[in-house]
Amino acid sequence: MELAVWEGLFCLLPSLLVLLLSLGLRWPGLHCRMRSAARAAGCSLWLVICLILELPPDKKRMTQTEEVRPPDVSSGSGQVSGGPRLICKPTALAKYLLQSCSSLTQMRPAAGPRGDPHLQTLSGMLGEGRGGGRSFSREHLLLKDGGVVALDWAVGTVSAGMFWRTGSQWRTEHHLDGKAQGGFTATPPILLIIPQYRGGMTPHVKALCRQAMQRGFYVAVVHSRGTAGCLMTTARLTEFGDPADLEQVLVYVHSRHPSSMLVAVSEGSGSGVLLSYLGESGSGAYLTAAAAVSPVLLGQLWFETEMPPIYRCGLLFPQKLQLSRYKSSFDGILDVDRALRSSSLRDFEESLFCSPEPVPPQSPRPHAQGLSPSAVWALGERAYPAGDWGSYWERNEPLRDADDVAVPVLCIHSSDDPLLPAASSLPISLFQNNPYFLLALTERGGHCGFALEHQEWSDAQARESGSWSHAAVLEYFRLVADFLRLEERDLLGRKDLVGETSQRSRTNMAAPRRRRAITMRRTRPQAAELNGADSEDRKFAWKRSYTR
Repeated sequence: MELAVWEGLFCLLPSLLVLLLSLGLRWPGLHCRMRSAARAAGCSLWLVICLILELPPDKKRMTQTEEVRPPDVSSGSGQVSGGPRLICKPTALAKYLLQSCSSLTQMRPAAGPRGDPHLQTLSGMLGEGRGGGRSFSREHLLLKDGGVVALDWAVGTVSAGMFWRTGSQWRTEHHLDGKAQGGFTATPPILLIIPQYRGGMTPHVKALCRQAMQRGFYVAVVHSRGTAGCLMTTARLTEFGDPADLEQVLVYVHSRHPSSMLVAVSEGSGSGVLLSYLGESGSGAYLTAAAAVSPVLLGQLWFETEMPPIYRCGLLFPQKLQLSRYKSSFDGILDVDRALRSSSLRDFEESLFCSPEPVPPQSPRPHAQGLSPSAVWALGERAYPAGDWGSYWERNEPLRDADDVAVPVLCIHSSDDPLLPAASSLPISLFQNNPYFLLALTERGGHCGFALEHQEWSDAQARESGSWSHAAVLEYFRLVADFLRLEERDLLGRKDLVGETSQRSRTNMAAPRRRRAITMRRTRPQAAELNGADSEDRKFAWKRSYTR
């Protein structure tokens, strides 16, 4: 009998423990302690995982950038402690963004395990994005050299108007003057997203597509040749900073949507192509504004910087898999075996795009990657491999033509980014002296993560994506459109004022002498005073000449 009683108690013991635990959790004090204990256990477990994966601890590298804090840029902007710092030249656009862009001044990064840079980076690389259910319509473009790139258009984009939050429903507003709220015209702007250099559709890209569509953008993801299922029709791979394919994509999109504003944002190492295009195109670029999230600004330094094994493998494996699919096509043209055996990003890149063999002055140059003569002529020096590692970066460094950029570029960088070099290596002088470059530097965010605290998700789109960078980039594009439209309106008003002043002056000169007392307003000096005020103000005017 006693044995049966004890057996019954043992059978009921789990249920009794669950009952006691549920009753105890109703007590606020015990609930708080259990929550803290679970969080501490989770942090300890994550530290053990980081040690196993050879991940460095959370880097507090803001101390290395304190000396580069620019004066009088963010003063009085309402920035919160721990939020982003806008490093830029104090132009009219920068001041306008600080006054109007709440995302650049109010941001509290996620704390605790959610704010860990490695967890944010890995979840962005491996996790399922919240926008993963979004459908895309693929469009293949045939390039001049016979290659093919893919454009994935997000399905369901609004054809006109803007989505605005009203209560718990979304509504579309149209305006008789052709303008929609938020600074966009009735023709929706087109957002081109450039993924990582290795290609593919990451959760970060999917979430950005979803949020951009909800804000009224046409969204297209640009996939370079051979990536994300795009066909490889030529034995030529895209170099890190080669903008030729992107330029042809922009020409095509502009021809299809001539009245739409074009903007572009890059993810991570995709900044190599975007920044190279802006530098080579100069004032003739088709883009109105650009942004780069966790950009690779110094390409050679990034390839030469050591990475933890899990990140290095995560970056190399997709590229090796892509190369192995077309191994037979590249044999005799590229050193495929050496590339597949490489253990670092530098070795992989150097084996594909650099030729160590010296070329005699009068001998034919190395292979042109199986291209036709017309394609070789169009590509120029890029039709041939670089002579060495240094010459490769002379033509592929993202900021090699930074002085020629004529489009405002917002770069978002986190000081604890585990994939990029330390924040102390950032070209801060570029952002302080070039009026077109702006840097939003945050303390936390990881690589393309930038998760927010739950209480900061006051906006519906931010709640869906959970990323501060998405909201900041989209708001930045809207405000740049507003600013340029206001500047254009102001310029037209000044031209009308000068024309009216000149007309009055000519009329006054032909007036009878007896009416001179009435016309002695001296309107001609008004134009001179206006021009003098413009020269004294010395504010950057942001007027694009569209001429080289």
